[in-house]
Amino acid sequence: MQPIELNKRIDTLDYLRGFALLGIILVNIPALLWIEPPNTSVDIAYNRFLMLFVEGKFFSIFSFLFGVGFYIFIPRAKAKNEKAYLLFIRRMIILLSIGLVHFYFQPGEALTVYAIFGLIALPFYKVRKEINVTIGLILLAVTAYYGIKIAMPFPLILLGLAAGQYRIFEKINENRKSLFAFTVIMFCISIGGLLYQWHYVPEAMVNIDNMTKVEFTEHVTNIEKYSLIGLQFSPFVSAFYVGLLMLLLQHPICQFLLSPLKDYGRMALTNYLGQTALILIIGNAFQLIANIRLIQSLWICIGIYIFQLLFSKLWLKFFRFGPFEWLWRMGTYLTIPSFRNSSKK
Repeated sequence: MQPIELNKRIDTLDYLRGFALLGIILVNIPALLWIEPPNTSVDIAYNRFLMLFVEGKFFSIFSFLFGVGFYIFIPRAKAKNEKAYLLFIRRMIILLSIGLVHFYFQPGEALTVYAIFGLIALPFYKVRKEINVTIGLILLAVTAYYGIKIAMPFPLILLGLAAGQYRIFEKINENRKSLFAFTVIMFCISIGGLLYQWHYVPEAMVNIDNMTKVEFTEHVTNIEKYSLIGLQFSPFVSAFYVGLLMLLLQHPICQFLLSPLKDYGRMALTNYLGQTALILIIGNAFQLIANIRLIQSLWICIGIYIFQLLFSKLWLKFFRFGPFEWLWRMGTYLTIPSFRNSSKK
């Protein structure tokens, strides 16, 4: 394996993590605020937008990026003469502990899943990249086809590990043509999948009481197929999102316009946990739980975006890590890392 530069941060990964956070909150907020199923035309349209373009897509991106981060962590630890595997296991145990606490507030949280699959994926670090790609693609195809969402992060983590082994994120400029071709292919498949999914979109505001048994069965089947097809094609849509963002970031003006995402992504753990905290604080403070419509939750998300993007930018002007990133690092290495930005990086 080629050496990883010890102190060089791969900015593209931070942009992608920040981008993934934008979508995750949109999917998590309805359950946290006990929002009723959509029953107005605006809510139904927004729900269809979430199902087509958000549900399962950003979760997939985060899983893939977790695998890339897994690959980067171990060689850097080895280069510092650290016990890399022991550190990684400790790192996952800490993540699992954080996730279990978070699970109490957010039953749909993902940290526990990442921690468990991260430990399972550890032996694959020594496996050849071609094998990791093959196993990852096969398992992803099986889990996506059968709609086993809870198991999908594992093959995505393996594919992220393989992406790290291929040094994809460190050779973007060299492989720009290949990346462009990949993104176009993913776009075409995504469009086909979205059109196929739309074919099964459930009818809006149906009166179940007036349905015959056959009509009710067909309605339920359409709902199930609608969700399943969305999950089946979510890896393609996620890959398109990632490819498109990587291409955009090759242009300085896009880097500038999207720069808030970089700091947002650098504090991904803090901001992910912060999303849950802010939603629950706002929901309880303003008595919004079970009292708002789906479209109204979007405005809460936008408010949280603005707050967290500004907070992340300001925080990283003074500190090297986000609060939870710093605690995670301290627990991993059993040392107190320098926190202030004035310290030598």
